[in-house]
Amino acid sequence: MDSFVSEPRPASYETLSNNVLKRERRARERQVREEEKKKVTTNKIPENQRQQVANDDTMDPTQFLSNRIKSLALLKESGVNPYPHKFDISMSITEFIDKYRSLHVGEHVENTEISLAGRILNKRSSSSKLYFYDLHGNGAKIQVMADARHSDMDENEFCKYHSGVKRGDIVGICRFPGKSQRGELSIFPRSLVVLTPCLHMLPRHAITSNSDEAQSKKKTRNHSWTPGITRNPETYILRDQETRYRQRYLDLMLNSEVQKIFRTRAKIISYSRDFLDNLGFIEVETPAMTMTVGGAAARPFITHHNELDMKLYMRISPELYLKKLVVGGLDRVYEIGKVFRNEGMNLTHLPEFTMFEFYMAYADYNDLMDIIEKLLSGMVKELTGSHKIKYHGNGFDSEPVEIDFTPPFRRIDLIEELESRANLSIPKDLSSETANKFLLEACEKFDVKCPAPHTTTRLLDKLVGHFLEETCINPTFIINHPEIMSPLAKWHRSKPGLTERFELFVNKRELCNAYTELNDPQVQRQRFAEQLKDRQLGDDEAMVLDESFCSCLEYGLPPTAGLGMGIDRLAMLLTDSPNVKEVILFPAMKPQD
Repeated sequence: MDSFVSEPRPASYETLSNNVLKRERRARERQVREEEKKKVTTNKIPENQRQQVANDDTMDPTQFLSNRIKSLALLKESGVNPYPHKFDISMSITEFIDKYRSLHVGEHVENTEISLAGRILNKRSSSSKLYFYDLHGNGAKIQVMADARHSDMDENEFCKYHSGVKRGDIVGICRFPGKSQRGELSIFPRSLVVLTPCLHMLPRHAITSNSDEAQSKKKTRNHSWTPGITRNPETYILRDQETRYRQRYLDLMLNSEVQKIFRTRAKIISYSRDFLDNLGFIEVETPAMTMTVGGAAARPFITHHNELDMKLYMRISPELYLKKLVVGGLDRVYEIGKVFRNEGMNLTHLPEFTMFEFYMAYADYNDLMDIIEKLLSGMVKELTGSHKIKYHGNGFDSEPVEIDFTPPFRRIDLIEELESRANLSIPKDLSSETANKFLLEACEKFDVKCPAPHTTTRLLDKLVGHFLEETCINPTFIINHPEIMSPLAKWHRSKPGLTERFELFVNKRELCNAYTELNDPQVQRQRFAEQLKDRQLGDDEAMVLDESFCSCLEYGLPPTAGLGMGIDRLAMLLTDSPNVKEVILFPAMKPQD
């Protein structure tokens, strides 16, 4: 039966011995430790308790759960609360490590009373009087060295209690810090109380042989992952992707790198905020449900507002709202939030993702290229210590590629580069039937697949993907998109038929989209009308007319530039995650049968 004790007495009720008694006690303890080393083989765990520990690792998970539930029921019947309401901690595990990491091997600070809490993820024992635990919390780990000599229990009670503590239990510990004879930072508890029992059996490393076990321990010990370097999920305790994504709490609990991944994602967002805040931007929030779809070419999710009895769309972009704020006089605004695009799912895209967008009055797309170059190169340097990162862009089974964020980033002109690489002479009037036919024939010639409808925009986009995007491993600006592809971008000031727009590609994937904003309301209405033609041909991702936005432009949008960046894809790059689900805490999954 599992054993638990009630909540520990507050430290304030404990009194320290005088200096003479302390010195005598420490001398006796040193003597006892030396004697224990000599006779450790004669002080084994009793057979029945050793068998119980072995059974915990081989027991059927359902039986393990049943046993723990029964144990808790017996405790509750006896008047013991196995779920205490409160446990006072004096410091976190990370603070403990920072404060005491400099202790010498074998040094103990016995006149210090510390209380810690965390989750036990490993348990070992060499005798009935000595148990070792790995205590995890806040992404860090220390050793718990539970010695019967330091406990407030007698030996029998100590042995019985600790044999009932299981992997996964959340515990509170009170006593002093020190380093073991092997140099491992530890806490030596007077009391260890289970605060929350774990009812399920936790997975262990999947080891097939002794040599595999030694190799696994070596990898785990020597490989401390940091942003920008490669990962090896084969070293994880929990490896099954379905389980990891569906039960992210287990993934975070058992695989220490996963916590670092999401801490890195948080740092990406914090760095972006600080960067723009220092440039005088303010962060805002705009509606997630809208009456019209705008700001991007994408298929929306549809919902219903019961009180207003009307159909609403989940936003595909906050763009139009943010530009309305610039019209209102908020010259520099940004938003970091969810957007929803009812499109396919693949390794780099999910229908729900996080967008980072900002708009800057009295700027153009050249200014934004400089800004995003500084933002990304500075961020990569800050988080990784270098401008170069390693990334398994084609999966963990392939060799990683090196991506260099050293500025300046490469820039290529979309039409000029496409014509050069494909040896094409694209008609200047891209809105003509001639241009559509030419591009369709080009796709067929180069075996570039483009599902219907064969609009000029879709054909051109597929050719760009085939010939240009594949060359963009290091950060590359593809600039000056045609007007037909960019209904919200301002016309190019010196190249007719083109716009002042760029897309930033890294490792062949779009990371940013930006342009000098179109602020002529009449031209904007005309562009929306051209998009309507594509919708009538069956392209349900083409934009629709947003009359409220056009009316807003009539009040005057100053010369403005805006940019959108996908946080998820950036997090993938910096955490060596070839699957976007690695960087989203709870990705959408089909329900299990």
